[in-house]
Amino acid sequence: MSELIEDRRSIRKFNTDKPVTREQLDKLLEAAMLSPSACNTRPWEFIAITKRETLDEIARIHPYARMCASATAAIVIVAIPQTEPLPSDFYPQDCGAATQNILLKAVSLGLGTCWCGVYPKEERIGDFRKLFDICDPKIPFCVIAIGTPDESPDRRGFFDKSKVTYVT
Repeated sequence: MSELIEDRRSIRKFNTDKPVTREQLDKLLEAAMLSPSACNTRPWEFIAITKRETLDEIARIHPYARMCASATAAIVIVAIPQTEPLPSDFYPQDCGAATQNILLKAVSLGLGTCWCGVYPKEERIGDFRKLFDICDPKIPFCVIAIGTPDESPDRRGFFDKSKVTYVT
């Protein structure tokens, strides 16, 4: 597991000659659905995209998802805030956990990803609602560009002890 965490990178250039398969998408979605959620509410739905025109439209409407123009797939995570009577305010954490599972599973499959936020930006939420016909109260949470990496960015994260308080 440590190796997957250390090898994960945000990929912004993909090899368009190596498409993501349906089997790979299913494995990514299974990983997402295995993530923890408050009281197992699973406040999410997923839109798996391989249609070139739709990937290009995502690149057009989202200012930080331009890499979808070379990605061969994407997953939109749709949050479902209403999980009453169980806790309903934890969908950002739950959808974030599902996103991280997708990112790590992708590394294990030799794929690259880039996580691009949609929520909480109202304009992006509106654009994604329109593109995918997502009705209120559901919320487009994020889009993950997926493909075979065509770059190898350097590691950017690091352990910083100054960010830690130990309570012993």
